[in-house]
Amino acid sequence: MSNERILIIEDDIQIQNFMVYTLENAGFSVEGAVSGSEGIRSLIQKKVDLVLLDLGLPDIDGMEVLHKIRERLDVPIIIVSARDQDSEKVAALDDGADDYLTKPFSATELMARIRVALRHYYRFSKEREKEQPEEAVYENGGLRIDTEKHMAYKENEEMHLSPLEFKLLLLFMQNQGKVLTYQNILHKVWGDGYGNDTQVLRSVMASIRRKIEKNPAKPEYIQTEIGVGYRMDEK
Repeated sequence: MSNERILIIEDDIQIQNFMVYTLENAGFSVEGAVSGSEGIRSLIQKKVDLVLLDLGLPDIDGMEVLHKIRERLDVPIIIVSARDQDSEKVAALDDGADDYLTKPFSATELMARIRVALRHYYRFSKEREKEQPEEAVYENGGLRIDTEKHMAYKENEEMHLSPLEFKLLLLFMQNQGKVLTYQNILHKVWGDGYGNDTQVLRSVMASIRRKIEKNPAKPEYIQTEIGVGYRMDEK
């Protein structure tokens, strides 16, 4: 029996009932909210381990709710939305979401995404608590990552990265000059369960490139190895 509490912020009652039924059958404790303001109140009043957030809410846009949650908590947030444009997905992931699930979806896919998000969060939390390795600072050209301070810099200016962006960029900094396959990156950053689903990876990569590259369309740092993966050039 799971001890995690999941908050669902979704104004479509049928979809919310479907998710509540699925999660409760899996042993989760579930809290439901039908508006952004109600969801934020729930977060303040009760401990929550993961949030399922719809973007099309009646009172507050879901992106604003995402920002408000991220100001307070670092729990996993999975966007559950009918908006399927890449720009929407990139914006949500760039602003702190951990995953993006497009409606309609199956109970199996929902549970898989939740398991991966929680596993990633717990692993990340444990890694933060562990004693840092000997090499705590990684540098490449104008980029620098300090794992002890958990900070990233470009030309000595701090970059604001989401937890996923930080972990992904750190993986490249630790493997400069090496080709990392899509499958290897998904396994290292997201954990088991994503298989060959590269959609989220491409979205996070686009966000990272906007932050580290002068011209994301002509990257200097991270190159795409078509059909294989990515490689960070050594500067």
